[in-house]
Parts: sequence; C-alpha cells; structure tokens
Amino acid sequence: MSDNKIEFLTGTAIPVGALKTADSCGVGEFLDLIPFADFCKKAGLKLIQLLPVNDTGTESSPYSALSAFALHPLYISLKSLPEVEGKEELLKEITKLQKKYEKLPRFQYRELRRKKLELLQKIFESEKEKIISSSELSKWIKNNPWIQVYSIFMQKKEKKHEASWKEWGEPQPTKKELDDLWKDKKNQDGNLFYAWVQMRLDEQFAKASKYAQSLGIKLKGDIPIMMNEDSCDAWAFPEYFNDEMRAGSPPDGPNPVGQNWGFPIYNWDNLKKDDYSWWKNRLIQASKYYQVYRIDHVLGFFRIWATPQRESTAMLGWTQPFEPITTDELHNLGFSDDRITWLSVPHVPTNQIEAVNNGDYLGTHGILAKIMDRIGNEEMWRFKPEIKGEKDIWASDIPDNVKPRLAEFWRNRALVKVADGLYSPLWTYHSTTAWQSLSDDEKYRLGQLIVTKYSRMEVLWEEQARTLLGDLTSCTDMVACAEDLGSNPESLPRVLNDLSILSLRVVRWSRNWNAPGEPYYQFGEYPYLSVTTSSVHDSSTARLWWLKEGDAWDFYRTFPGDSDVQPGSYNSKTARYLLSKMAESNSAFCIHPLQDFLGLVEDYFDENPDNERVNIPGSVNEFNWTYRLPVTIEKLIKNKELISEINNIVKIHER
Repeated sequence: MSDNKIEFLTGTAIPVGALKTADSCGVGEFLDLIPFADFCKKAGLKLIQLLPVNDTGTESSPYSALSAFALHPLYISLKSLPEVEGKEELLKEITKLQKKYEKLPRFQYRELRRKKLELLQKIFESEKEKIISSSELSKWIKNNPWIQVYSIFMQKKEKKHEASWKEWGEPQPTKKELDDLWKDKKNQDGNLFYAWVQMRLDEQFAKASKYAQSLGIKLKGDIPIMMNEDSCDAWAFPEYFNDEMRAGSPPDGPNPVGQNWGFPIYNWDNLKKDDYSWWKNRLIQASKYYQVYRIDHVLGFFRIWATPQRESTAMLGWTQPFEPITTDELHNLGFSDDRITWLSVPHVPTNQIEAVNNGDYLGTHGILAKIMDRIGNEEMWRFKPEIKGEKDIWASDIPDNVKPRLAEFWRNRALVKVADGLYSPLWTYHSTTAWQSLSDDEKYRLGQLIVTKYSRMEVLWEEQARTLLGDLTSCTDMVACAEDLGSNPESLPRVLNDLSILSLRVVRWSRNWNAPGEPYYQFGEYPYLSVTTSSVHDSSTARLWWLKEGDAWDFYRTFPGDSDVQPGSYNSKTARYLLSKMAESNSAFCIHPLQDFLGLVEDYFDENPDNERVNIPGSVNEFNWTYRLPVTIEKLIKNKELISEINNIVKIHER
C-alpha cells in the first residue's frame, strides 16, 4: 500500500450494536448501517469505524470472540430474512420482540442473543427442507470452509449449556474427526442451521458495506489480535496456539500487576510453517466488508507479554520473543547458585505472615507448612514445588486473610525462571526485596546485563514485526491502522511508517511525556500516517473527560479558547471548540466516536455523562459494550443543525 492511496478523511466510530432505527430489533443490526451511511453522507463523513463484529457467545466484549470468522447473530435483521417473507406469525413474534426492547437505553445483551437465536431456530425449522436442499447454501459453504469447524463447535457448545470446551471432558478433535462430525447425518440439521445463519449475516453485512461504498464511504473494521481460549479456533487448531501461556501487558501506573487477558498466545513458528494462512484468511474474510482496518494491540506483533497460565496476574510474565539471562552469565557476574536462588525464588519471613494472622506464631507455622517448606531452622520459607502459580495459592486450604499476602510474596522476585538455566528480569525488578538487598556493585553489574538483553530484544522485536506485519498487511488492499498505545519498542514508529500503517493519536494522551511539563504535541506535528481521535471505546467520552478529568486543563492552556469553554462545563460550543481544534490535525484520518459528534447539539446529552461510555476497562457488568444511540438514525438525519455542524468540522480537516 502506498501513501498516495490514503486521502484526508473525517469519520466516526460507532459499535454496530449502538445503532438504532425504526426497524432494528432491540440492538443495532448490520442493515442499520445503510441509513447510517445516508446520515454520514449528509454530514460529510467518509468513514465509519466499527468495533469487532465476530460471534462472542455469552460474552458481551467484542474482543472475546468464539470464532475468527463467524459474524455475531445478534446483528442479524430478522424481518429482512427471505424465509420470513409472508409468514405472519413469525413477523408478529419479531415485532413483539422489537417493541419489548426498543425503548431501553442500553441493549440487553444475553437476553437478546438468546431470543434472537430462538427465533432463528424457529425460522429455520419453518423452511428447513428448502434451506437444506438449497444450492445457494451449499455453494456458500463451499466458499467458506471455516463454517464446518464453527458449526460443529457451536452444536457441541449448545449441548453442553454454553460451557467452555475445556469443561467438556473430551480430547481436542483431529482433522479427520472434524470431517466425520461434519458428514455425520445426525449433525446435519445443526450444522446447516449455523451455516444458514452465517450465510444470511454475510449477505446483510456485505449489502450494507456495498451501499456505504456506493456513497463514497469506507467501512473500517477492528481485528482483535488474540482469540478467546474458549474459541472454535483454539479448540480445532491447537498447533497455532500456546495454551500454556496467557497474553496481556506488563505492569504500569494504572495496572501495578499488569493485565492478564486470559487469551492463549500464538505459536508463530507453526503459523509460519503454514505461511500464516489462518491469519491471512482472517484478513481476507474481513476485506469482504472493510476497506480499512484497525490492528488491535499492534505491539503484540513485535512482542507479546506472556504469562504462565497458572498465574492470576501478569506480573511474572516476560516478552516473547525474548533474550534470556543464563545461569552461566550470572555465574560470570559473580552470582553463586545460592545468590541466584535468592534472586529468583520468593523467600517469606515468618513474621510477615504472622502479622496478618493475628500474631499467632504457632498457627502461622501450621498455615505456612501446608504450602511452603521452612529453610532449615530459619524463620524463612519457600513455596513447595507443587505451587506452580498464584492460582495454586488462591486454591489452597489456608485462611483467606493470609492468601493475599502470600500472593504478594509469590510475585516478589527479581528474576523470573523461564526454564532450567534461563531467566527474565521481573518488569519491576528494581522494586523487589531481592534487588534492594544487592550491593551497589551487584546492582550495577546485573543492571548492565539487563540493559544489554533489552537492546538485543529490540532487534528481535523489530525483525518479528517486519516479518509478520509485512506478510499480513500485504495480503489484502485494505488500509491498515495500528492501535499502538502502551509501552512500545523504539522500533515501532519506524516499522509502521515503513509499512505505511497508520498509527493512533488519542488527543488527550498525545503528549511528550519525556519533556518538562509533558506538553501536548501541536496538531501540525502529528504524522500524516496516523489517525486522530477524541476518545476511544475504553476511555471516557470527550464530554466526560472535559467535565471530570484534570488533564483537560493542560489541553485548554495549550490550545486556548473562549473563556466559556473552560474545563468543568460542557455545551455545544465546547464540543465545537474541541473538534475544530482536533480537525487541524495533520493526520490523514480524523475519526471521532459518534457520542463526541452528538455533543455539537445539546439535544442528545444524557443527564449522566457516564452513561455515554461504551466500556469501563477492568469491570465486568451488563453496562459494558451495550451502549445505544439516544435517538433513531431517522431522527438524526433530520437534524439539520447537527449535520451542518459536522460538515463544518469535516471542512476544517479536509482543507
């Protein structure tokens, strides 16, 4: 992809489920993108960015997919199915469902998913013979071979009451067993039901995409880097995943023990043997609908933060690929085997646990002896060999008030043992008890070795990213955009630029963090190959940021406006000030959440601005990922003031 294919565009980001029309059934649907494209056309917006749209089963997070290929049944338009045409009873049921949910401020994820699947089963049964004998369906299945694994998996999951495949008590299937399960006539109805649903979803999404393109509007998809461990892909293709490790991110300010996402990491060596066909097919499938796509957590293609699956947190992880510290290297630095053990194995003083066990000395000994071994006659303990991870501490038969303190000690080590004779420094090694006990000379020598290893790993990370991203982004004509937030390798900007992958600039975080005062970058300094955005699905909206978050004052002082747009109060003039400033960005794309555009008129303000969020990271509840527009698209398209205001923002950026 060459730079000259990328034009200055202004767009908006909206989850499909958030769309609301007179026809949608309790939640946004793929066909709702058609009237939404009409709205965008009138407003001058030329790009619509979506969250991931793959089937996530009972999980509402779009980043927790059951399949890398299957679309979410939640987004199907039941009334538009050809099998429903002329079926009055079915149409009445759909209308009843629609009326029940249409006025709710957020959609009821699990309930709607269940109701829609029940209706889809009923529709399928009403036309089963016709559907099964259809040449249309057989041709679609032939062109979408991934459907076989998905259909088999979903049938089994349905029979097991949605339980994870790891709880089925069955070995993972061989390719021959999968073929046999697909051909087995006992499974035919179930297999073809799921295939039929996916065929109709594919039709509806492709129709919406084609319509948007006819208006000169591009669709931007979102490709999550990881797969849920409870996915048909992890179940059917274990060779592509390392199930012993879990992906996440290392400790940082808001996450002192890191983030453990619970997703298995990839086995890139095995994927390479297949020419990355699974990943390439995933992108080729996405290109049926999208012209642009977001690479979620692009950092993971450089290096993934991997933690053993027995760990609850991500503290004891390390990067993959990584350059290990060897026992020989430690010996050469003057560290004996006992010293290496001190650095890499947690040591727990009796009095530290006694302090949380009501000062009971003998009782503390009894508790510790259950999962620890005492070191000689010292008041010092080490975990027994059978304790393999923090999860074993939480599952042990010791008092609950002691477990958190022991978990802290479990994580308190300067070196993480990766394999026999191989170590990785803890991400926060400098704050551990073992490190602080070293002499200044020992700290210097070991610190220099760690710095050398990081320098070598920078080379490994860049080589891997160039290989993976180079191969994957060249397999389609889609424009690639990176989500490159976080602690990034120094090579990341260089690699993205060389491969013409757009980076991400979330305005409130686009600051020179290493300069005195951490100043905001000027909008003219943003790279052309980038995407500017006012907020993202994991952050507060622009309105909430301006009202409640202190760094908004830094923005105002850097980009001053009228006195009545100061942080702490928010109206349409404030939204105009913010979006107009951001439109001055040198980024090729300016893409803002629709909630932030809606702030240009005050008709759509929620009384509680927190309700306008899509997701609150670190929380699991029915609020997350269920945002809906406050008004139907039919009404939005009639709001001349809003359309005029958005057009003005677009003109600033495009000129």
